[in-house]
Amino acid sequence: MKKSSSLNARFEESLKKNWDRPALSDYHGKTLTYGEVAEMIAKIHIFFDSCGIQKGDKIALCSKNQANWTVAYLAILTYGAVVVPLLHEFKPGAIHHLVNHSDAKLLFIGNVIWENLNAAEMPELEAIITLTEFDVAYARKPEYTEFRTKVNEIFKEHYPDFSPKDIDYHEDKPEDLALISYTSGSTGFSKGVMLPYRSMVYNIDFAYYAEPQMNNQSRVVSMLPTAHMFGMQFEFLYEFCIGAHIFFLTRLPSPKVILEAMKEIKPNLVVSVPLILEKIYKNMLVPFISKNYIKMFLSLPMIDQIILNTIRQRLIDAFGGQFEEVIVGGAPLNREVEAFLRRIKFPLTVGYGMTECGPIISYTHWNKCRLYACGKAAPKIDIKIDSPDPENVPGEILVKGDNVFLGYYKNPEATKAVMDHKWLRTGDMGVIDKDGYLFIRGRSKSMILGPSGQNIYPEEIESSINNLAYVGESLVVEGEDAGSLTALIYPDFDAIEHDGLPADTASLTKMFMNEMKVTNLELPTYCKVTEVQIFPEEFEKTPKRSIKRYLYHRR
Repeated sequence: MKKSSSLNARFEESLKKNWDRPALSDYHGKTLTYGEVAEMIAKIHIFFDSCGIQKGDKIALCSKNQANWTVAYLAILTYGAVVVPLLHEFKPGAIHHLVNHSDAKLLFIGNVIWENLNAAEMPELEAIITLTEFDVAYARKPEYTEFRTKVNEIFKEHYPDFSPKDIDYHEDKPEDLALISYTSGSTGFSKGVMLPYRSMVYNIDFAYYAEPQMNNQSRVVSMLPTAHMFGMQFEFLYEFCIGAHIFFLTRLPSPKVILEAMKEIKPNLVVSVPLILEKIYKNMLVPFISKNYIKMFLSLPMIDQIILNTIRQRLIDAFGGQFEEVIVGGAPLNREVEAFLRRIKFPLTVGYGMTECGPIISYTHWNKCRLYACGKAAPKIDIKIDSPDPENVPGEILVKGDNVFLGYYKNPEATKAVMDHKWLRTGDMGVIDKDGYLFIRGRSKSMILGPSGQNIYPEEIESSINNLAYVGESLVVEGEDAGSLTALIYPDFDAIEHDGLPADTASLTKMFMNEMKVTNLELPTYCKVTEVQIFPEEFEKTPKRSIKRYLYHRR
């Protein structure tokens, strides 16, 4: 099937083709058909007209995952405005700042989030609309509220018998600005990543390439933040364009909630961040494979394969049993977890991307991927390593292609710092083997310089520490003494309590220091950890569940 180069034309086509089919569902809540979505979009467009919204105006959007979030998102793009999705985890002060920085004219907001905001802090807004019922919570002019109450009446006048023939959306061009994404950055407020329509369309076309078996009979569980590019592109936009049924987890997506939804919905594709798989591995698989008799069976030829096949099938069934593969991205996957899942031949693949690429950079189907690799360059994307020996010496990863962003909004200096003659400097370090497989070695920003100039990638050390008993999560940072390393550890307090171990800081520090002596034996001398610090609470994380490392770096 020939696909349009216009994103909005694809929305039109899907709405018309799948008019009576289910489109968006809040898990254990309401379901909207494609036709109902089209009607809601038309009514929102009427409201935009009443507020004097012009093509190219910015409209912010901030809430937890829900069907109405995606309706507002689609209404913004199809009108010809620019969508500014804000992560609902942002603090009120950050939301105020980003709404102002983006020059947004309207704000769609989750009801709970709105309770902590102040319209006076966002003086350029024409109106604020809550997402539960699309009510006007604030309006600069009284007539905006009046128009909202008259929308149904105006809609009936415009469309006496609303049908697919009434859909006619803004025609987007490849270089037009579609979206400004404020990601969790390493300093101050986040930079606004400007993504053109070509980047959005490229990522959807990539999904066609990666998941050709998906169609309008398919189902997907949206558990990643839809305001983040990974979840937005591969749990929402692609699925909407092919007419699939999307289920939104409106509750906190804990492993328990996720697996309950997977078992019930039986999705045809699973998109995940590493933390979810790591928790399932630690809580569901480790207790089983750690039993003495299972360890014995796993050491016996032939019998070990029977055990591994059983584990594999149980894990597949836990995710609903109808998917072709699980695609993981957003942060490094624990090496022990990945190695075990590869050993049991679980259909897992690890991709690589970033918001500035909307997000995909590299990927390989699970049956062709290599251990610890992030696949190969996505189709028509160029990747190169800034290193004299790209196969063996890590260098910064550079990317070029239709996926690359336009720049940072109102920040030409930051744009210039990452763009090098159409090549995007990712800030990530890696190598590429002779067959084109990309291996990430860490963030250049998190890289620590060793005492003799060695490059230390803390993620690799953390992977070993996280495999220790009673470790919940860890961070490796520079120590107080020059050339030393400190492990910041958040213990698994539930496991410690279950086993009746002392949970005071002194006892935990002593226990982990003894464990570190063993771990240090496996590390180069310049990578040895010399100090442990106990953290009583989880490290603060971004919405894609990677730790905000910059908050814990020592100066």
